[in-house]
Amino acid sequence: MTRRRTARALTAFALATLPLAATAGELNILTWEGYADPSFIKPFEEASGCTVSATYVGSNDDFAAKLAAGGGVYDVITPSLDTVGMMRLAGFVDPIDTAAVTGSDGVYPEFSKHPEIVVDGETWAVPLIWGSVSVIYRPDKVTGTPDSIGVLFDPAYKGKISLWDDKSAIYWTARYLGFPNIFDLNDEQLEAVKAKLIEQKPLIRKYWSSAGELTDLMANNEVWVSNAWTGLTSKDVNALGKGFTVAEFSPKEKAEGWMDSMMLVKGTPNQECAVKFMSYMQSPEGQCGIAKSTGYFPVNPGAVSSCMDAAMKEERKVDNIDFVKSLVMWQQPVRLDKYLEVWNAVKAAP
Repeated sequence: MTRRRTARALTAFALATLPLAATAGELNILTWEGYADPSFIKPFEEASGCTVSATYVGSNDDFAAKLAAGGGVYDVITPSLDTVGMMRLAGFVDPIDTAAVTGSDGVYPEFSKHPEIVVDGETWAVPLIWGSVSVIYRPDKVTGTPDSIGVLFDPAYKGKISLWDDKSAIYWTARYLGFPNIFDLNDEQLEAVKAKLIEQKPLIRKYWSSAGELTDLMANNEVWVSNAWTGLTSKDVNALGKGFTVAEFSPKEKAEGWMDSMMLVKGTPNQECAVKFMSYMQSPEGQCGIAKSTGYFPVNPGAVSSCMDAAMKEERKVDNIDFVKSLVMWQQPVRLDKYLEVWNAVKAAP
């Protein structure tokens, strides 16, 4: 079957299994770049009668800030695993009846039954997509074949280094310094991390706030090395044909893992469209669409059986739970306020 015919078959399957709305509705999503790409959102809109409007975040910290502003603007949010608990405890979201979410029973149980997802018998999120965080670099500019987080602190690349503008910079630095529990650092360890990050600041070209910004920084030769979402930035930069390529590696200090999930904003008037969207994103059209748009890894292995060949399944870690177990999966820091205080102090430092 050709790619075009395969795509038509996937679309037909997704639309046939998605219940159509009786009346037109709307759905406002607070999400990440690539998670509402027209390639798979338009078929959903046509099938459901729900018009999708997406607002993008650059950091998990944006979810609380935007929801706290109120106004009933959003219906579905897609925070990472280390932020799911915060959304629940802050009262920003409602529990989800997963019996109404078609296909959710096909999600890896390691994700769907995670203790941040299911609390006291109630499900608070439906897994959407997952992946890891790698180091991305220019092989033509970086000496040798790097294998350590240390390349992000190397003075040889002064002015050509970037980091995500997020508290996870603390996680990276803590791993580099050899601290064992990066989500429960004591005061002394946090001070050491802060000092190291402030020492690094003269080497930083810019803290990137979105994947698109990092793509631009690397494509324009402003940055040679950074942390990055595995698969996304490398795919985008290498597709530009700039006369150079970028490569990725998982550092010997271990890579971080993340999983983003769909959550139902408390009191949303668009719950019907929200549940239809969650179901759609577990279908072949949804899972294949978001995996293609981002380069990330699907949470529902059965849904991608028709759109990925053996090589791509291996690349996207389909049914490779051992890889999940090899990662340092994000958790909400025990002292979140302290971590945010440290990261803000780093950014404020001269």
